[in-house]
Amino acid sequence: MRCPYCSFDSTRVVDSRLTDPGDSVRRRRSCANCGNRFTTYERAEELPIDVLKRDGSTQRFDRRKLLRGLVRAAGGRPVGGEQLEALADSIAAEIRRGGPEVPAARIGDLAERGLARLDPVTAIQFASVYRRIEDLDELAEVVRQLRDEPVPGVDQLPLQDDLD
Repeated sequence: MRCPYCSFDSTRVVDSRLTDPGDSVRRRRSCANCGNRFTTYERAEELPIDVLKRDGSTQRFDRRKLLRGLVRAAGGRPVGGEQLEALADSIAAEIRRGGPEVPAARIGDLAERGLARLDPVTAIQFASVYRRIEDLDELAEVVRQLRDEPVPGVDQLPLQDDLD
């Protein structure tokens, strides 16, 4: 591992520990040349997942794209970045359990339900864009669904109380 400060190629591991949710190892390293410390993360290479889009095309799953959508939906709401990161991790883990392909609607449903567990208003903001809601009747139906209909796989997603 090269030092990000001086590019020297000899560093030593000072400390290692598992990260939450336990899918990577965080390592503190020290450069043998300049003495600066830095952090690296080691994670197993993940198998690619194809997202089946509404128009029939496929696209590689991108956790960063999912996180951007969650952040955009939470704009101006009391939902923290750590909460959204944890939600994105939970959604990614859930869709990986489903195999190499996932419908985009499944990802959207998991995101919507996960946001509802964090902050219901954020979930409604997300749904208004994701579902392309055009009138109040459609919005009322989404609110009813968020209240009454469970989505399989969403039980593992973090609750607001779990992340505080």
